[in-house]
Amino acid sequence: MAAPLPGVPGAGRAAEPAGGGPRGSPRPPPRPPGGNPPPLPPDRRKKKDDSILEIPSIPNPFPELCCSPFASVLSASLLPKATSRKKQVIKVYSEDDTSRALEVPSDITARDVCQLLILKNHYIDDHSWTLFEQLTHTGLGRAIEDHELVMEVQSNWVMEDETKLYFRKNYAKYEFFKNPLNFFPDHMISFPSETNAALSHSGILQMFLSSSTYPEIHGYLHAKEQGKKSWKKMYFLLRRSGLYFSTKGTSKEPRHLQFFCEFSNSDMYMSLTGKKISGAPTNYGFCFKPNKSGGTRDLKQLCADDEQSRTCWMTAIRLLKYGMQLYQNYMQPYQGRSGCSPLNLTPMRSISENSLVAMDFSGHRSRIIENPTEALSVAVEEGLAWRRRGCLRLNSHGSPIAMSNMAIHRSQSWFHHKISREEAQRLILQHGLVDGVFLVRDSQSNPKTFVLSLSHGLKIKHFQIVPLEDDGKLFYTLDDGHTRFTDLIQLVEFYQLNKGVLPCKLKHYCARIAL
Repeated sequence: MAAPLPGVPGAGRAAEPAGGGPRGSPRPPPRPPGGNPPPLPPDRRKKKDDSILEIPSIPNPFPELCCSPFASVLSASLLPKATSRKKQVIKVYSEDDTSRALEVPSDITARDVCQLLILKNHYIDDHSWTLFEQLTHTGLGRAIEDHELVMEVQSNWVMEDETKLYFRKNYAKYEFFKNPLNFFPDHMISFPSETNAALSHSGILQMFLSSSTYPEIHGYLHAKEQGKKSWKKMYFLLRRSGLYFSTKGTSKEPRHLQFFCEFSNSDMYMSLTGKKISGAPTNYGFCFKPNKSGGTRDLKQLCADDEQSRTCWMTAIRLLKYGMQLYQNYMQPYQGRSGCSPLNLTPMRSISENSLVAMDFSGHRSRIIENPTEALSVAVEEGLAWRRRGCLRLNSHGSPIAMSNMAIHRSQSWFHHKISREEAQRLILQHGLVDGVFLVRDSQSNPKTFVLSLSHGLKIKHFQIVPLEDDGKLFYTLDDGHTRFTDLIQLVEFYQLNKGVLPCKLKHYCARIAL
């Protein structure tokens, strides 16, 4: 028998059959040092694969949960497959200056950031949430368009500006698609000679979006002279090639027109502080800030004589810069609902809500109220009666004046405690000058009264809410006591259903949300 080799234990021994098989049977190759099993022979691998393929696939029993057209679904930039892309952290503020840090993909849009915050905070998505860019030191701000990339917006920030992203509602974001008459007054718009002069306002929007002939916006604006503090009033014209001003009165001849600004490499901002910082002659200022510029010295500042004029200029420039993209942004929440448009869309009701009916139990026999107008009036009466009963229960434990000191209205989202008239106007302006945007605040001139600030006709109006004491009871009124309410909540609820002495009903309130 051969001697074993030195240093190799077991060398020279006879090989034993694996698995106790008979001697001489083929032995599988030894396992490598790494511990991984040897690959299967080709015939066994094929047999194993065939057995896997023979298992039938299980269909999805609930396909409607994956492709419902009514589900609020984020775009592809927020799907799990995007985790391999580069991510960055952004900081978003709310009206009460609380903030939230979000880790998002580098190509996320402003709409997707809003959808993400809506889901995280369990807000109701009414398609009015917007991401705002605000330059604190210069008092400028703008609503970031839904399709804009947030990281590209941040890349245009300069170190000398303290810039923040805000999450709030903007009810006027796409209001010009619904009520173009309020945005394009006849005295500020003209058409090419080959266009019919009697063009409707919906036809104007079609020209802005798809036609090669662009309507001309014209009117006077105050422009800040470059490198100076003075402002000069000039006649401006907005055409497809850019914004021009006339060097000779209201002349539109090419030799009298001088180029002022183009929009492809700049963003448009609204002045939020009025005359305070820029020294503008009016409170209706806006400006153009070149992308990646050197700072405030490169701003091209303008200001209009009234809010309607400023709204017309800014809306027309938005349409000129983005065109059909704005209409696609406007229609995106409604895509997937066949036969529906934003103009005739009604709120969805659940099955349980559709099974409810209005009942009248005042007579000997109960009956179903089929008339919607009658059902609404009964509901309002029941609500007011319930409120009166609640007030009587509270009054049995204390005087009405003591009850008013409880200030139950302070828990409401529409109430802003001690803010100035200017701050109230700024809040409403940022939420959009749509008819019915409102808030209630304490009066600064009279500490015992309140003020209702309301947007109507592109203007902000203020109505004083006066407390009245009658027969030991305290009431609140807007019309010198003709209509009285036991508290501010009842007053707001009434004017949400009835116009009364106001120019319009209360529709959207300005709220200080918390992130």
